[in-house]
Amino acid sequence: MSNDPLLQPYQLKHLTLRNRIIMTSHEPAYPEDGMPKGRYRAYHVERAKGGVAMTMTAGSAAVSKDSPPVFNNLLVYKDEVVPWMKDLTDAVHEQGAAIMIQLTHLGRRTRWDKGHWLPVVSPSHHREAAHRAFPKKMEDWDIERIIKDYADAAERMKAGGMDGIELQAYGHLMDQFWSPLTNELEGPYGGSLDNRLKFTFDVLTEIRKRVGTDFIVGVRYTGDEMLEQGLSAADGMTISHRLKDSGMVDFLNVVRGHIDTDAGLTDVIPIQGMTNNPHLDFAGDIRAATNFPVFHAAKIPDVATARHAIASGKVDLIGMTRAHMTDPHIIKKIIEKREDEIRPCVGANYCLDRIYQGGSAYCIHNAATGREESMPHEIEKAPTRKKVVIVGAGPGGLEAARVAGERGHEVVVFEAASQPGGQIRLTAQSERRKEMISIIDWRMAQCERLGVRFEFNTWAESDQVQAEHPDVVIIATGGLPHTDVLAKGNEWVVSSWDIISGDVKPGKNVLVFDDAGDHAGLQAAEILAKSGAAVEIMTPDRAFAPEVMAMNLVPYMRSLQALNTRFTVTFRLHALEKVPSGLKAYIGSDYGGVEQTREFDQVVINHGIIPLDELYFELKPLSSNHGETAHEQLLAGQPQTVVRNSEGQFQLFRIGDAVATRNTHAAIYDALRLVKDI
Repeated sequence: MSNDPLLQPYQLKHLTLRNRIIMTSHEPAYPEDGMPKGRYRAYHVERAKGGVAMTMTAGSAAVSKDSPPVFNNLLVYKDEVVPWMKDLTDAVHEQGAAIMIQLTHLGRRTRWDKGHWLPVVSPSHHREAAHRAFPKKMEDWDIERIIKDYADAAERMKAGGMDGIELQAYGHLMDQFWSPLTNELEGPYGGSLDNRLKFTFDVLTEIRKRVGTDFIVGVRYTGDEMLEQGLSAADGMTISHRLKDSGMVDFLNVVRGHIDTDAGLTDVIPIQGMTNNPHLDFAGDIRAATNFPVFHAAKIPDVATARHAIASGKVDLIGMTRAHMTDPHIIKKIIEKREDEIRPCVGANYCLDRIYQGGSAYCIHNAATGREESMPHEIEKAPTRKKVVIVGAGPGGLEAARVAGERGHEVVVFEAASQPGGQIRLTAQSERRKEMISIIDWRMAQCERLGVRFEFNTWAESDQVQAEHPDVVIIATGGLPHTDVLAKGNEWVVSSWDIISGDVKPGKNVLVFDDAGDHAGLQAAEILAKSGAAVEIMTPDRAFAPEVMAMNLVPYMRSLQALNTRFTVTFRLHALEKVPSGLKAYIGSDYGGVEQTREFDQVVINHGIIPLDELYFELKPLSSNHGETAHEQLLAGQPQTVVRNSEGQFQLFRIGDAVATRNTHAAIYDALRLVKDI
């Protein structure tokens, strides 16, 4: 048996877990009609197949009709969920992993205009900033009804074969009872800490009546809200002891902080550029004080950190949840002595930010996650070896090279720059986003292992590509900033890339006109502001940086607001004129009726890119398919068979920003779904 702390089994009540790494409860928003159908099952089964000890589903499953999900969650208040749960649990158990589910009532952390349009309820009328709903202050019959809903849901989960359940407290209804900031009830459920805890213990009592003493039940909660007059660390320690001493709880899953604002949520679940494992020591303190099973997860991105958490005895089980979205086979690779092949989580938080915008969770650089029914995590060998030439070593080109290499093809990559990475190398120049370079480094390591040949400092021409006698050519050349967007004065602007790269010195009074709404605009603005410039970010949209999304916006705002950056929405820069004192900006609005002029000494445009597609169009008439991608074959997972030129010697495709401005995930997905069938 291995002496690796992570690979030691753990006994939780009657349940033997095969190692110490778990996926804590999370909702990737994959349910269909509120049920865990094929897509949901395939996602969890892949992680079980990869060796995780336990996968915890549903962050969080709704127990009541007046707890409508604000994104696509499981609806465990429906009886029809039971057979779907049984299918899921059986499939996970077949792979040797345990499975649990998190149950909740969201309380005020939702909206009344979702689901059945029932009033949101909470122990006070205080609105949650993040979801903006003003709740109804709960009555006695609301409390009775919801206690029963919890017990009904727990009973369904036991019938569905779950190994246990976890009750979600932090930020949700249970915590709204706990916190003096959100509980203004009188009588048995309000006032003292004991009274504020009564709802939780009433729920636990009713659950135990339904599921018995053997079924595993735990609580995920905050041990310190880190808010003035909120639950303190001392309160958290008291609550921890009360939960243990109740005899109704089998484990504690500890976090720290509050999630009622985007900033609070991001501190609880940190993203790239923020400290790793910020709450691990706090969880360890509770473990030491209670001598009770403690789980924990919050930015545990790598095996070394997880190993430390277990070896030091801080926690009993460590969650690597986002890390398993990036690589579902972490444990398998540890066992096989292939830790260096684990695909790293870069903390980009594309997964969670997409959920909070109403989308499905996707990993920024593993396009198979969430698409397990159609995209492979492990690439099969091709029946016939081919010569594949790729032009461009950005994320899309490198993914194409990696997948082609795994398929067994001979692969050569031409790259004009001296190093791989494309826009990601530019992005990673910002200190807070330097983790992004791991997207490139991991692929380069895989390509080296697979024997891919790279030709750097090479501006590939048509003759050079043809001289390789390729069977397939993939153009992944990306593009260049599109700054020619004004009615006049385009010659006076610089691009966001110019500022990020350092090719252009910051001005003193700068307008950043951001018509793309992505990271590049805010990265440039931050560099400018840190240089001492007075910076205004202007967008014609009703909100700035919509492509950056909520949690990624937090560190930008903390930096930019402290530097007195001005934010202007719903205004459009129309034109520039060179004047003796600098640049006169002519400003209007898509809403009409506004004309302004202001002066700046520098104007930065962020408006996406124009594809570098000259080589593609030179090669197009020489190719057998004239560059066409058959969408039906692509979406069906079939090889491309289009022939438009019977004399053509190679197939030609282009991916990523060489087609149009999109993002890193799109480029990688383009590459995976095309090349997996070559």
